[in-house]
Amino acid sequence: MAIMVRDLPPEERPREKLLLYGAAALSNAELLAILLRSGTKKKSVLRIAEEILAHIKEQGLSGMVHISVPELAKIDGIGRVKAATLQAAIELGRRLSMQQAARIEVINGPADVAHYAMPRYRFEQKEHFAVLLLNTKNHVLGMPEVSVGSLSASIVHPREVFRAAIDYAAAAMILLHNHPSGDPTPSREDIAVTERMVKAGKIMDIPVLDHVVLGHERFTSLKEKGLIH
Repeated sequence: MAIMVRDLPPEERPREKLLLYGAAALSNAELLAILLRSGTKKKSVLRIAEEILAHIKEQGLSGMVHISVPELAKIDGIGRVKAATLQAAIELGRRLSMQQAARIEVINGPADVAHYAMPRYRFEQKEHFAVLLLNTKNHVLGMPEVSVGSLSASIVHPREVFRAAIDYAAAAMILLHNHPSGDPTPSREDIAVTERMVKAGKIMDIPVLDHVVLGHERFTSLKEKGLIH
């Protein structure tokens, strides 16, 4: 017989536990259970939450960003309403992290670049190449996206990159892109594209200050690696 949440001591029930100890004290399954609110006659809400986490175990919790409403609704005990509730909560979290990143107005180094761009790109499943455009005092003017797909010289062309810089009247730029694998180690293609952009920047008098590769909560600066001169 399945153990239901109502059978647990009050202090062990997710909602009551949150009220007593705060959200940080709850497991991922318990937080999901609060959003789901109820289980079925044969399955507790905690069990359903655990099945969601098992469904995305290969990606980890970040897999919640990409799971669709129809995919969630296939899990026994979750209908379209509960699936929509979960997606709404995920989107709120995503928007909050992006809003916090937007408070960074001046770029003082690669860590600032990572903090600014990570909320936008950390969960993407394809490579996205963007340029962080700066004025003479390193204030952020914008972060237009140039291409989506595997990074190569044929996809990322100086024409598109510097057109964006001219549109924003940028004084300098920082290249950035994500590695969906989570490993921010620069590839040969990353280095080749960087070298091409640095040369173009010298001709256009819009210097490329760095190229930051984003991984999962990690980043690599090609400038710090000595790959930009």
